[in-house]
Amino acid sequence: MGRAYQNRKLSMAKTAGAKTKIYSKYGKAIYVCAKNGGVDPEGNLALRGLIDRAKKDQVPTHVIENAIKKASGVGGEDYSEARYEGFGPGNCMVIIDCLTDNGNRTIKDVRLCFTKTHSKIGSSGTVSHMFDHQAVFAFKGDDDEAVLENLMMADIDVTDVELEDGIITVQAPHTEFYKIKTTFAETMPEYDLEVEEITWVPQTYTAITAEEDIANFEKFLAMLEDCDDVQNVYHNAELPEE
Repeated sequence: MGRAYQNRKLSMAKTAGAKTKIYSKYGKAIYVCAKNGGVDPEGNLALRGLIDRAKKDQVPTHVIENAIKKASGVGGEDYSEARYEGFGPGNCMVIIDCLTDNGNRTIKDVRLCFTKTHSKIGSSGTVSHMFDHQAVFAFKGDDDEAVLENLMMADIDVTDVELEDGIITVQAPHTEFYKIKTTFAETMPEYDLEVEEITWVPQTYTAITAEEDIANFEKFLAMLEDCDDVQNVYHNAELPEE
């Protein structure tokens, strides 16, 4: 899989056009995570991981602290998670994760992205069964066999370890995320984890070659980027290499 998987995932940190949008998306995610699982990162591993990613993406400390402070209080925003699925341009499969305080507004905005690009939104489960919910780690290295051995010694259920262009990518069931993260910290501290996340990895890929489909696909992603409630977009599209 190597670096290629990142081209199939539109994430909050890598696609938002402005820093303020990145901060807003992380702020929402941290607020919901802290409110649901507790405001102490030591006791809420999901929150700890989210804070680590926010810091790597240069989100200011005050944004993180304000989100946690709001979550520890009473009242305030009330965000809920929403996931939409469907078929994008060129019949590729798409999963869209959102955090919203107004579900009617969000579904209207997301549906517009589909209709304006000749795509089709589906019901829950339409395409997610064709993706694997995986923990993914990526870092610079050249000894993938040693990495696999260390993970197996830690009794971790590894899906795949691959070396491509000097980048080692580890995939495992999403339930193994924190166990893998701890194993790297304790037994492989020499590796700087450039990617560490839970994501949706497609089981198959759809090649998009027609110029009209490519243009619509790029428009589709751009429109989703402009939706404030959209946190992450996953797809199985493969575009021609430039």
